[in-house]
Amino acid sequence: MKSLSKEIGTKMKTLFLITARGGSKGIPGKNIKLLAGKPLLLYSLEYARIFADDKDICLSTDSIDIIKVAEQIGYKTPFLRPKHLSKDDSGSYEVIVHAVEFYKKNNINYDVVVLLQPTSPLRLKKHLEEAFELYNTDIDMVVSVVETTLYNYYKEIDNFLVPFDEIYQRRQDAPLLYKHNGSIYIINTDSLLKKKSFKDFHKVRKYVMPEDYSIDIDTLNDWNRIECLIKEMGGKIDFNIT
Repeated sequence: MKSLSKEIGTKMKTLFLITARGGSKGIPGKNIKLLAGKPLLLYSLEYARIFADDKDICLSTDSIDIIKVAEQIGYKTPFLRPKHLSKDDSGSYEVIVHAVEFYKKNNINYDVVVLLQPTSPLRLKKHLEEAFELYNTDIDMVVSVVETTLYNYYKEIDNFLVPFDEIYQRRQDAPLLYKHNGSIYIINTDSLLKKKSFKDFHKVRKYVMPEDYSIDIDTLNDWNRIECLIKEMGGKIDFNIT
């Protein structure tokens, strides 16, 4: 496969968007907390730099501390995200639209947005290259997923457990499902601006990633698991592993 690298936006002008809010209840200061010796945010910022120059990379944050961490590697943040888009209940869709419209006001129009969430730092170069091969302008989005099933899942009704779905005797008999892993979103900008939420996206293609690369950090257990995996990799993520 031909390496896309910084040629990834040759045919389609691409904005690489990293969303990093300052507040975090589960892990305070999560986006700048050291993961295997490096602030979490920088994994995604350095990954974006494989594919784009800084002028096409947007760090959307409400935090001066996060901006200062990005400056450690010479990146200049284009704006400070408004407070009304930085609350606990603020939606990612609105944050993405805000970034796209910021550039539009400066006469810079992007065809595609690649959203890279800092909480999913385990990405290889080939993951985005392969995901981009699934994208075209006739669809709304390509999203990275991990395989899962509803095998052995239960819900509670009137204080008793009942099967969430049909009971399967073997895991391999349960239907294969897909769960967003939070790592890669390749978004059609026209779809983004014409619709109101991701729920209105009806043409979405999946890009399946391995389970070990599909950890979205939400708890300290997630954090510790990723830290162990990075140590197994020799203490850093080699983006060029094939």
